[in-house]
Amino acid sequence: MTTLPDGHYIDDAPYDPDENLSALDRKDMDAPAWLLVWRRFRRHKLGLIAGLFLLLSYLLLPVAGFIAPYTPNERSAEYLYHPPQGIHLFHDGSLIGPFVYPTTGQADLSNFRWQYETDTTRPMRLQMFCEGGDYRLLGFIPSDTHLFCAPQGATVFLFGSDRLGRDVFSRILYGAQLSLTVGLIGITVSFVLGIFFGSIAGYFGGKTDWIINRAIEILRSLPELPLWLALSAAVPSNWGPVAVFFIISIILGILDWPGLARAVRSKFLSLREEEYVRAAEMMGARPGRVIRRHLLPNFMSHLIASATLSIPAMILGETALSFLGLGLRAPAVSWGVMLNDAQNLASIEIYPWTAIPMLPIIVVVLAFNFLGDGLRDSLDPYKS
Repeated sequence: MTTLPDGHYIDDAPYDPDENLSALDRKDMDAPAWLLVWRRFRRHKLGLIAGLFLLLSYLLLPVAGFIAPYTPNERSAEYLYHPPQGIHLFHDGSLIGPFVYPTTGQADLSNFRWQYETDTTRPMRLQMFCEGGDYRLLGFIPSDTHLFCAPQGATVFLFGSDRLGRDVFSRILYGAQLSLTVGLIGITVSFVLGIFFGSIAGYFGGKTDWIINRAIEILRSLPELPLWLALSAAVPSNWGPVAVFFIISIILGILDWPGLARAVRSKFLSLREEEYVRAAEMMGARPGRVIRRHLLPNFMSHLIASATLSIPAMILGETALSFLGLGLRAPAVSWGVMLNDAQNLASIEIYPWTAIPMLPIIVVVLAFNFLGDGLRDSLDPYKS
């Protein structure tokens, strides 16, 4: 670049006839939509933290059996209602490594509760990458290797044990595999039905719109919880846990689609009058192509945000049904099944750690809500 005496600049580079003169001098000013969405989303701190937490949670699901020190239904008859144990590193000022203190329990017949005494004079190191109960890594690889196990003669109940001596921490990890997955399956069913019926009603209108609207109003007028109970009670009791899991997921999805269908319908009613939609129709595009290629992409940001806000409702629905004994049943393990085992208020008062399965439910639901808020604010980067 050369500066002329009159203050103007002149480029010393040779002229290129193939150069695109309409291109921007700064390519970062022509960023794609996904980059604009990411720049806006990362400023939403709660949404970003929630998204990373949920991503980590779902990545850990296939290896939950490796992380858990016990299998979900492994019982310790001598350690019923064992309180939570801590993992220590130092003993008498010396670094020993991760260890636990052995405990002995006995029944307190005067207060009708279990009492445990800790022997703080005998530190017992945890076993790392040890052999334990059998499980399936990634869902199909048989394995018996665990990240850590209790040493011989001791236990490692991080969140305590329940009324049958089962490790609450291990059962929470295994329960996450069902409780977090049920939301994904349910939201898939809900979105397929909601988008299909909502797009048909909004695009075609007329009698089709009237019939679908009446069906939506009838479904939304039914009391939700009694309808859940009736449909869940209709599931045969002799079905296996996997079959019941998929049926519960489908039921939750079927009952959730009317709200989404109404939102899609209202959006399509306004979008179908746009000039680009009319132009596509005049060029001979079929209704299916118009909906798929021109209408849905303009509505995708709302759908993604709606999905993240609907998954918590699915998780809470499964938890409520399993808590009432009408959803997943033992030997299946979910957070709702674990809360079903902790229905006795007297037991919770004496052994409060049996209610710990409520905490992951609360944390996951809050994380999905924060993520949904962040996506809703970020998926339309041109609105402000």
